[in-house]
Amino acid sequence: MTTVEQAEMRAPAWRGGFGRLWSAAVLSSFGDALRTAALPLLAVSLTGEPLLVASVTACGYLPWIVFGLLGGAVADRVDQRRAMWTVDAARGLLVAGFAVAVALGHASIALLIALAFTLTTLQTLFDNASTALLPALVRSEALGSANARLMTGQRIAGGLLGAPAVPLLMAAGTGVPFAADAATFLLAAALVASLRTAAPERAPRPAGSTLRHEIADGLRTLWHDRALRRLCAATALGNIGVGALIATLVLLVTGWLHAGTTGYAASAIAYTLGNLAGGAAGGRLVARVGRIRAVLLAGTVQTGALVVMGSVRSLAALVAAMAVFGFMGMVWNVNTTTLMQQRSPTGMLGRVSAAFRTLGVAGAPLGALLGGAVADAWGLNTPALLAAAFFVLSVTALIPERKPDVPVVAPQDGATTAHPTR
Repeated sequence: MTTVEQAEMRAPAWRGGFGRLWSAAVLSSFGDALRTAALPLLAVSLTGEPLLVASVTACGYLPWIVFGLLGGAVADRVDQRRAMWTVDAARGLLVAGFAVAVALGHASIALLIALAFTLTTLQTLFDNASTALLPALVRSEALGSANARLMTGQRIAGGLLGAPAVPLLMAAGTGVPFAADAATFLLAAALVASLRTAAPERAPRPAGSTLRHEIADGLRTLWHDRALRRLCAATALGNIGVGALIATLVLLVTGWLHAGTTGYAASAIAYTLGNLAGGAAGGRLVARVGRIRAVLLAGTVQTGALVVMGSVRSLAALVAAMAVFGFMGMVWNVNTTTLMQQRSPTGMLGRVSAAFRTLGVAGAPLGALLGGAVADAWGLNTPALLAAAFFVLSVTALIPERKPDVPVVAPQDGATTAHPTR
């Protein structure tokens, strides 16, 4: 087989299901970026209390702890395509109602918190169904490329196009970004509904099987795969730091650096450009060192970037650090998602994904609250340094698994045998 043929085998076909899924994901990410950038700016306009501003972010993560495992079990039982478009339609209607409330002057911190919590509750089903659906649309050897293209497209639409548009849209009306977000949800729902995929093949559930037992199977499978277990622990520790950073980044830029909304937009664009570079160059890095080492390198470099953010009082330094942070963040995300898809047993990807995401995201709300408390007590730059400390712990958790290719550990206690690593 020639090099060109090998490259084609590793690339997903744009025509058909993957192209529509990619389009829906990119469109939805544009709207998400409008909302996630507008929410903290709206929160800052309502209150100057760092802890209250951080609470909006914290409540956007909390549903993963409460409903994440349930969402994965449901995703393995239902038609994933139908679940995705139904959830997107519901989110579109919900955000449209919120946009009306904001436009009429009824915005409050309590309403922002309620919106963040409800949207993420619905997202627990959507994300697990999406992760489980992708392997049905592309070949296994193309999963890495497919994930990179999905995440790169999402970052172009979200960070490069969506986030910078927020100040302009908010100038037209505080409810406008949310109205645009609602429209993207509804359009994405229509695209996913148009997918024509065969119903997933699933082994019959044992008599008396319950959601509780199926959730436990997913947790067991994750635990008995050594590489995924350590990746999950590293992700959880890193997300404590990410939660602290995201929840207080608007305060770091507008308060500590006095760079205003323009500086906040510049930091978001830098992060996005870094993401795009990571999506383009990450494959070559993996080819050189393997997926596990690529993730380890990503976490190490991100630690240094966080130290720069919290110690150098310069917008230029922050922008450069955000670009580096974004580059390595894409390397981390693509490879952890691909490893999870490749190593999960047939018919269990929704549950393994849910277990990984729930445990991995569990630290984010804690980090958001810690970030708000630390910023209040010791200064608006200290959450970035707190994040760096947690990234050190994250990298330490990965060091024992630094081999380029880690063999799959067969699940125990009756769980199905996982696919071999490719």
